[in-house]
Amino acid sequence: MPSVTALHRSLWLREALGDARPARPLSGTRRADVAIVGGGFVGLWTALRIKEHDPARDVVILERDLCGGGASGRNGGMALSWWPKLASLVRVCGEREALRLCRASQAAVDEIAAFCQAHDIDCRFRRDGMLWTATTTAQLGAWDSVLAICERLGERRVFERAAVEEVVRRTGSGAHLAGVREPTAACLQPALLVRGLRRVALEAGVRICEQTPVTSLGRKRPVTLRAPGGNLVADRVVVAMNAWAARLPELRRSLIVVSSDIVATPPIPERLQAIGWTGADAITDSQTLVGYYRTTPDGRVVFGKGTADLAFAGRIGPRYDHSPQRAAMAEADFRRYYPALADVPIEQHWAGPIDRTPDSLPILGRLGGRDHIVYGVGWSGNGVGPSVVGGRILASLALGLDDEWSRTALVDRGHLRFPPEPVRYLGGRLVREGVLRKERAEARGARPRAAAVRLAKLAPAGLEDKE
Repeated sequence: MPSVTALHRSLWLREALGDARPARPLSGTRRADVAIVGGGFVGLWTALRIKEHDPARDVVILERDLCGGGASGRNGGMALSWWPKLASLVRVCGEREALRLCRASQAAVDEIAAFCQAHDIDCRFRRDGMLWTATTTAQLGAWDSVLAICERLGERRVFERAAVEEVVRRTGSGAHLAGVREPTAACLQPALLVRGLRRVALEAGVRICEQTPVTSLGRKRPVTLRAPGGNLVADRVVVAMNAWAARLPELRRSLIVVSSDIVATPPIPERLQAIGWTGADAITDSQTLVGYYRTTPDGRVVFGKGTADLAFAGRIGPRYDHSPQRAAMAEADFRRYYPALADVPIEQHWAGPIDRTPDSLPILGRLGGRDHIVYGVGWSGNGVGPSVVGGRILASLALGLDDEWSRTALVDRGHLRFPPEPVRYLGGRLVREGVLRKERAEARGARPRAAAVRLAKLAPAGLEDKE
């Protein structure tokens, strides 16, 4: 495993870690009531929920890097709800449960704010909402089906249609042609949040072993988890590994690992003021290889793009931490949307793996039908807010509770699967190339070739649902 200093850290993690030292790795043979594999948002929220239910329960988190070293410390820092995925939730859960889960994910943003206030965590939480935009004529109306189902189910106020002038004002760029707004979303500094969660978990009695990659996960109860320095024996296990879970045989065909890359400018508050980009909106475009971007309190632009580079058989290597070629793709969109900032340099760039499912909804349940090993993965790049809900579900499953969270239709749901390797990898690369060709043509105002359009239709759903 690479050392902590060898990893290509995000802006967020560099700010949050400072000179922090990792918790001691696992050594020797230890015992726990519940072992959680993964020290990101999902693992930490789950640990805290378990402690809320049963403070005496002995919970141990095993984290391969540092808590927040994975997706939780590398994302765009947007706490979004599941409302854009309402149609998919209806198909999986039915209308009543889909609405409950969307409302729970919306309430999770409030819960993050309240948790940070209660525990003195300054994660730079700012709630100006999400702006879902079109930046090409092909993207116009990308949200229409979502708004239609919201209206049909009596949720007319979830999204607000924004006038073009407001879209341009809120984004600071005339490259945005239209948009809708979801006012409950927020921006935050994700690494400060995850490190705050880590502190609170330690204070609650959760044991954390960092720099402890799990090399073997047994299946019989009690479960033996092996790491380079020792073994942990646990009655119950929670798998919260995000993209790294794609290596588990039971989940291999349920996930595809893709890249997402982010570039960040130096602080330029005066320049942002000059173009009118003074809000704290979480902004996304409507590309399949989605662009997501926001400003920071000190006046940086943080601009991300789903670059969708693929990992064969879920193998995550160093290029998922850092890729100049993919960073250039994100920068190209930034330059196209913000020509007035053409001379502003890119100060930092980083990347990370995303665990995508075919319908972009997470999969949660019992691994291989085993009640004592549960999992929650497949957050598809949208886990900052929904991980709060995921923590409730996984805590209930891990404790064997019979409640609204363990009974949700997201648990042990039937779902589409990706083809086996090498078909998945080779086919995925073809689809990615089709999407790239299609969206590059649309950005030029040209008509994409029919073959590229057909391939792009095979890509997993992006931000929006497609009924």
